[in-house]
Amino acid sequence: MTWISILTLTVLGFNRWVIYYFGLLNGIYLLLFLVSFVEVMRFVKRTFFSDYEQILRSDMTWPISMIVPAFNEARSIVETVRSLLGVNYGQFEVVIVNDGSTDGTLERLIETFELKRTDRIYHRTLPTGPVRGIYWSLEYANLIVVDKEWSGKAEALNTGINVSRYPLFCSVDADSIIEDNALLRVVKPFMEHPQEMVAAGGIVRIVNGCEVREGRVLRIGLPKKALPVFQVVEYLRAFLGGRIGWSSLRSLLIISGAFGLYRKSEVIAAGGYDSWSETEDLELVLKLHEHMRRSGRKYRIVFVPDPVCWTEVPSTFRVLARQRNRWHRGMLQSLWRHRRMILNPEHGAIGMLGLPYFLLFETLGPFVEILGYVMVALSFWLGVLNLDFFVLFLIFAIFFGVFLSVAAVLLEEISFRRYPGWEHLARLVLYGVLENLGYRQSLALFKVKAFWDFLRGHRKAWGRMEREGFRAAGERPAA
Repeated sequence: MTWISILTLTVLGFNRWVIYYFGLLNGIYLLLFLVSFVEVMRFVKRTFFSDYEQILRSDMTWPISMIVPAFNEARSIVETVRSLLGVNYGQFEVVIVNDGSTDGTLERLIETFELKRTDRIYHRTLPTGPVRGIYWSLEYANLIVVDKEWSGKAEALNTGINVSRYPLFCSVDADSIIEDNALLRVVKPFMEHPQEMVAAGGIVRIVNGCEVREGRVLRIGLPKKALPVFQVVEYLRAFLGGRIGWSSLRSLLIISGAFGLYRKSEVIAAGGYDSWSETEDLELVLKLHEHMRRSGRKYRIVFVPDPVCWTEVPSTFRVLARQRNRWHRGMLQSLWRHRRMILNPEHGAIGMLGLPYFLLFETLGPFVEILGYVMVALSFWLGVLNLDFFVLFLIFAIFFGVFLSVAAVLLEEISFRRYPGWEHLARLVLYGVLENLGYRQSLALFKVKAFWDFLRGHRKAWGRMEREGFRAAGERPAA
């Protein structure tokens, strides 16, 4: 047998295998979307007459500590703090943890909110590094700023947990803005299932292109640049077409670090955030699943689609590549750390559904996609490419990708209607088509690179992103 014949058999074998892989993957996508669609419709119907005023005024409503880790966030930290101080909620506090910033983040906070240093004593329940000082605001009694030496985001969050006073804490990214009623909405599952609820996450939307003033999103819009618009479509698909489905199947692996509510006692019992992880939010959720399954107690970790957190996303491919590299390396770290949970019936749906999906499709998928393009070229060179079948396969693959993206956009339109104009909807649908012609392939390449970096042990403590800052009302977007 010649090497040409061996290569031909290999290529043909891969092509046959990839058809089954593609069918299985898209079958799961379709199932997830259908589950998400039914769940969103139920949610909208169930919450249409919800009286959040009752939660606001009830003495039974749990007080919340909002914890914001900040490293070199001078550009947006004041807007973020203002948005948090202005939330519509009963009893809450805002804990900012300045993790050794060098850009004047602490100075901006001290000057803007008239902070004074105090000698507050707290219990170091979770191990953390040295704290340099704790500051209180004369004007805002529920604002606390902790200044600590640099040690990374996970340890900053653990420091915030130690300093916080309330039984629930909400992690919020320093470049994010949460809406007025976001806490009322995300705490609702804790009011409905007070014994079982461990964690709940809200939806993260993209603030690029929106007008912001005094920590409030005044006008919702779409970015001028193409790259952030692709991410708007991607986020809608991930949150409305994915996380709702996984949450319904009790297999939710991710609560975004930008906005997640947790029961503090269970997080401490699970060991808090891990500084070795690149994606401390994903790792914490996996630890909570493992901790609760071992304890043998009923528990819930859910996604709630209407509490909204607005955040800024990369506007250049260089920054996007760095962000996605870190996210994917973090996922691989957690899959490796919790590999004993995979296909382990003792861990229920998370072990039998969620983790195997992430291993088989999120980890292997980028390799299969990139290798698929190589195999098509090889098939053509070897003369074994069935052109009619390939064209049909390509059309179906693009059609299905477009269908999922457009369906997520339409699901957003018929359920939550955040984007006000028809031109927004038209642009989102257009970008749902265009993302299949380069953007998604770029993401696959970023993930392949991240896998290589994971094998090399490459890591950073903070995922840095150059920011344009929030766009004030009447201000032109940065070029």
